[in-house]
Amino acid sequence: MNELLQFAGHYWWLVFPLFGMTMGAIGTVNKQRELSARRRHREQLELLRAQSGGAPASAPAPIAAAAADPTADELARVEARHDDVTHRWLEYELDVSKLISYPAMSDGRQPLTAAFLRAKKVADNLRPTRGETPTLERLTQYRDAVTDYEVAFELAERDARRVKAAAFTPEERKRLETAQQLLGVAVDQAATPNERQVAYRRVRQELDGLIWLSDEAVENLEKKVARELPRPASGTPPEPAV
Repeated sequence: MNELLQFAGHYWWLVFPLFGMTMGAIGTVNKQRELSARRRHREQLELLRAQSGGAPASAPAPIAAAAADPTADELARVEARHDDVTHRWLEYELDVSKLISYPAMSDGRQPLTAAFLRAKKVADNLRPTRGETPTLERLTQYRDAVTDYEVAFELAERDARRVKAAAFTPEERKRLETAQQLLGVAVDQAATPNERQVAYRRVRQELDGLIWLSDEAVENLEKKVARELPRPASGTPPEPAV
C-alpha cells in the first residue's frame, strides 16, 4: 500500500491523461450505443413499411409505392373529384340562364363565392401535370385542396340558390326577369333568325351592368342563337303559302 502511495506521489501527473482516456472511452461507447439504437429504430421502421407494402425510409416514396394508399388509382380518384367540381362550376359560368337565376355564383364580391374561387386556384395549382408522379406529401396536399374546393363550392352554390337575386334592387330584378324571358326567345328554334338576334341583343342590354358574362359564356350563347332552324324531313311537301 505504501509503495502504491509513493508511486502515486511521484507520478501524480499521469492522472490527467488517464482521466482523458477514460472519458474518451466512455464517450465512444455511448456514441456506439446511440448509433446502434438509431440503426435498430430505422430497421424497425423499414420493417413496418415493408409489411404495409411501402418503400424503405431511405428513398422518397413515389405515389405508386407509398403506404397510405398513395397509388396511381388514388391520384385518378382525386383528379376525378377535381374535374367534377369544375364541371359543376362551368355549368354556371357557361350557362347565361343559370347566371341570371343565381347571379351570386359569378359575383366575386360575395364572401362564399370569393372563398370558392380561392379554393379553386389552390387546387388547380397543386394538381400534378400530366405524366407527373407526385410524392406522398404532394398527393396529400392536393387531396386536401380538392376537399376544400368541394366544400367551398357546395357552400357557395347553396348560398347562391338561397339568395338568388336578393342583392339587386326591385328595378334590377325586373331587368333580370326580362332578360330571362328574352333569353328563351333567343335560343328558341321555333323563332326566326331575326327574332333570335333581336332577343339576344335585348338580353345583353338588360344584363349590362348587372351580371358579368365571360367570353366563353357569350360565345356559347351566340352559338345557340345562330343555330340553324330545323329543316323539313326529306319528301315532306313545303307548307302552302298564306
